[in-house]
Amino acid sequence: MAIHLYKTSTPSTRKGAVDSQVKSNPLNNLIYRQHHCGKGSNARGIITVRHRGGGHKRLYRKINFRRNAKDIYGRIVTIEYDPNQNAYICLIHYGHGEKRYILHPRGTIIGDTIVSGIEVPIKMGNALPLKKSTSTDMPLGTAIHNIEITLGKGGQLARAASAVAKLIAKEGKSATLKLPYGEVHLIPKNCSATKSLGRAGSKCWLRKRPIKKKPATPWGYPSLGRRSRKRNKYSDNLILRRHRK
Repeated sequence: MAIHLYKTSTPSTRKGAVDSQVKSNPLNNLIYRQHHCGKGSNARGIITVRHRGGGHKRLYRKINFRRNAKDIYGRIVTIEYDPNQNAYICLIHYGHGEKRYILHPRGTIIGDTIVSGIEVPIKMGNALPLKKSTSTDMPLGTAIHNIEITLGKGGQLARAASAVAKLIAKEGKSATLKLPYGEVHLIPKNCSATKSLGRAGSKCWLRKRPIKKKPATPWGYPSLGRRSRKRNKYSDNLILRRHRK
């Protein structure tokens, strides 16, 4: 992608860069207005939630996480910015005339052709199941994103910008994935995922050490190591190894 550098005229534009191919004008029939009811205060004007309020108006983009246009080839027309998430999205024009938004597969450019289905080639941007088929089989070590947990529900894992999971094993009816934060997860083989490029550059590669913040209560006291993850979650029995602290 072409990178456009700003000409410095104010302190905010100093050393600024933007991708010249990324657009921000969405398609009208693929957006709708989302009402935000949480403003941080109640009907009497008393602040009930701190640090919440204001914000810019946003239009929600209808993104096809299911990739249910099976065996129909589509062409990437635009790459667009989405204010509701940190990943880019791209507009796809399918052969039967339909237009949809999907998550932008890292490594694809405008004009590339993608397809989803069972008997599709393992190519960047294509969505296919993890199980063996007659002609294609996703090999071990493949980088994937937008991964289903339940068949037909759509992608739920590795949907953020540069988030990539790795297929490390297949056994029985399940496949083993290593998620970006180190957790090892089991999912059914018949669930679909999208072929992606490898992991993006990490902050550690840029000579920046991680910042570890101690969790605290709103009054500044330590939270005594209490975990915020919901207990007895339905996917607990599918996790083989937790992420490292």
